[in-house]
Amino acid sequence: MASSMEKTQKDVIADELPKPNYRGIKAMPYIIGNETFEKLGTIGTTTNLLVYLTTVFNLSSITSTNLVNIFNGSANFATLIGAFLADTYFGRYAALGFSSVASFLGMLVLTLTAAISELHPPHCGTGNDCVRPSAGQLVFLLGGFGLLVLGAGGIRPCNLAFGADQFNPETESGKRGISSFFNWYYFTFNFAMMISLTFIVYVQSNINWAIGLAIPAFLMFLSTSVFFIGTKIYVVVKPEGSPMLNVVQVIVAAAKKRHLQLQLPLPHQSRLVLFDYFPTKSINSKLPCTDQFRFLNKAAIITEQDEIKTDGSAAKPWQLSSLQQVEQVKCIIRIIPIWFSGIIYYLIVVIMQQNYVVFQALQLDRHMITGKGKGNGNGFQVPAASTAIFTMITVTIWLPFYDRVIIPNLRKLTGKEAGITVLQKIGFGMAISIITMIVSGVVEEKRRSLALGSGRYISPMSWTWLVPQLTLAGLSEAFSLVGLVEFYYKQVPENMRSIGAAFLFCGLAISSYLGSFIISTVDKVTARSAPTGNWLAQDLNKGRLDYFYYLIAGLELVNFIYFLACAKWYKYKGSDQGNINPNVGGSESEGRLSEKLGV
Repeated sequence: MASSMEKTQKDVIADELPKPNYRGIKAMPYIIGNETFEKLGTIGTTTNLLVYLTTVFNLSSITSTNLVNIFNGSANFATLIGAFLADTYFGRYAALGFSSVASFLGMLVLTLTAAISELHPPHCGTGNDCVRPSAGQLVFLLGGFGLLVLGAGGIRPCNLAFGADQFNPETESGKRGISSFFNWYYFTFNFAMMISLTFIVYVQSNINWAIGLAIPAFLMFLSTSVFFIGTKIYVVVKPEGSPMLNVVQVIVAAAKKRHLQLQLPLPHQSRLVLFDYFPTKSINSKLPCTDQFRFLNKAAIITEQDEIKTDGSAAKPWQLSSLQQVEQVKCIIRIIPIWFSGIIYYLIVVIMQQNYVVFQALQLDRHMITGKGKGNGNGFQVPAASTAIFTMITVTIWLPFYDRVIIPNLRKLTGKEAGITVLQKIGFGMAISIITMIVSGVVEEKRRSLALGSGRYISPMSWTWLVPQLTLAGLSEAFSLVGLVEFYYKQVPENMRSIGAAFLFCGLAISSYLGSFIISTVDKVTARSAPTGNWLAQDLNKGRLDYFYYLIAGLELVNFIYFLACAKWYKYKGSDQGNINPNVGGSESEGRLSEKLGV
């Protein structure tokens, strides 16, 4: 009876709270339009930065590379700060608005450095009389980079979470809408990459740098405008204070009560009492109490020293945490092993799109018509860097097909709104990544064999042999990267979703550094002691790049096995696996709790 009255009272309170008016699909033209223009602007500006710094600012290749690496690393790690500020103080809407304006201003500054001759050094002559940029010119340039970092720090972790906020997570249509949105989000990213790698890069390199940088700046202006036009129909989730502070408080409270036993009630209690306070106005969903990481449950044990406010909250949050706060911390801890496997997986993205696939293309026959002009320079040659577009084409074609055709059929077979679970999607992409690296190794072995047989630096093998491995890489990304984005969004507490999105970009940043470390290590070790010589020689014909690909395939295989173990251990947020009842009374119930929570 008491339980029924308590439930009715909570329902009445919940009914009195204003409910958000989810517009779902109606908000998508503004959200997707904003993201498309933003990515076209951002990627169009940053894709060709290395060439811009060396040709317009006359910086050395080493200086330019270091500057671009610092910029990319800073932009990715800035997402943590941006996510924290958005979830704690400003909210995702305000963070996106501010960051969009900052990105536009940053692109405008870079455009001015190209358009105004006083803001960049004079063009180098045919000799070695290149004039280095002045201090003022560098300060202006770095100011533009700084604004772009500010923009990336807010946009990257918030735009995905903000778009998903427009769907009602409590309804089946809302859940399907969120999953569909993740697919379309990644579709727009790859569409922007294709336009940037073709049209915008061509304008920058062959027509005019000022025009080539002005186009992304104008697109960013459109992105900002579209975002603010849709203001009236957005669902704006207000921040609830520092979610990371709650994490620290739970850990501190559990440490202070580490000597308490979860099996037995305290001397002044007839039963074990755990603090199960849940604020009615919280944006977080109420989570069941689980038996994973049981030591953290000690933070919710109520002792004689603990005080409760009139509103039901703890008077001293550093000594007493609610079970909901404990479960939210567990959500973050559960994600970390999956996040680590994502870092290893990202190596395929780094290697296939940013490193050696371009070097492979440089030593292949890149003429559009096979057999024409080999070695004599006749006929049109496909730019080596443009081969990566096949990965993006694959993603761009596959995601709408998967969303509209595959998922509905899978839904009928499995009964799940997304067709398969998000971890199954990630695992499938990881399995494809292993096949991708094996195929890459086989293709490279064939390329090298034909090149050595012909005695030429350029292998007579056609560049189209790279298409299978690039297509497989695209399929892998379509499953694993999209799955990881969805995983981070759904499995973190609602008030930490921007921080959840930042997990992806921090993982990419760490993977980039890890990829550089692996490449440097393999280069040094094989050059010194391998019987076959340096695997990563400047001339691929003298190296064994195929062995390196097989090495990455081995790492991906080990990572896949590790991921399977993590996925089997993982408990989805809010699932019924291993739940316990915190309201325990009587000897029989105490015995059950002791069995569940014994430490």
